[in-house]
Amino acid sequence: MLLPVSLTLGVVLAVLLVLAAAVAAWASLGRSREILVAGVRAAVQLAAVSLLIGWVVRSLAPLLGFVALMFAVAVWTAGRRVTGNRTWRWAAVPIGAGVLPVVGVLLLTGLVPVRGLALIPVAGILIGGALTATVLGGRRALDELAGRRGEVEAGMALGMLDRDARLEIVRPAASDALLPGLDQTRTVGLVTLPGAFVGMLLGGASPVEAGAVQLFVLVALMAVQVVAVATVLELVARGLLHRD
Repeated sequence: MLLPVSLTLGVVLAVLLVLAAAVAAWASLGRSREILVAGVRAAVQLAAVSLLIGWVVRSLAPLLGFVALMFAVAVWTAGRRVTGNRTWRWAAVPIGAGVLPVVGVLLLTGLVPVRGLALIPVAGILIGGALTATVLGGRRALDELAGRRGEVEAGMALGMLDRDARLEIVRPAASDALLPGLDQTRTVGLVTLPGAFVGMLLGGASPVEAGAVQLFVLVALMAVQVVAVATVLELVARGLLHRD
């Protein structure tokens, strides 16, 4: 076991969480409370999932329901991070556009069987990647529109369509949302050994098998995130996802 579940582990986690919140407060980052809430929520949610996972994987209906719940929570989280108005619901489009085709291909080819122990972690990784890309891409795009509104209007005055004028402004900034995934893929094995690789090794797989699984995860994540960013850009450019 990599980390024994014990009182010592709980104390160390609590100290690290408080330390993170304290440093955020000291640096005036304004996220101390969010850090504490996120840590507590993670503990509660993982405890609940640990108790439910054995039941979920036994039949298809609860399995698909759990995946749908993961998707719904990702849409709500991403949408509310990007905007505070009702257009947050459009976050379902980039997340779905990125995740559904990739998961569909994996299921149809048999690379991922329709079993909880295989489908849930793969779907979770891909949904999480799409969530991150949607949030980063959407926020950067809307921030650029707010800060460079005059340039957008100048483009329209020159005869550009509204969509094209917005895209010219938001595309370079929103594309930065792909950098975390690109950097992780470029440095895998040199800087970090990601979770899928380590988990496979701990589960008894050979280093070659673990490497193949990790490569699959990284490439699939890149595909999901590229589609998510491209889609959220289109939504922002068309004015469907916006801020008041």
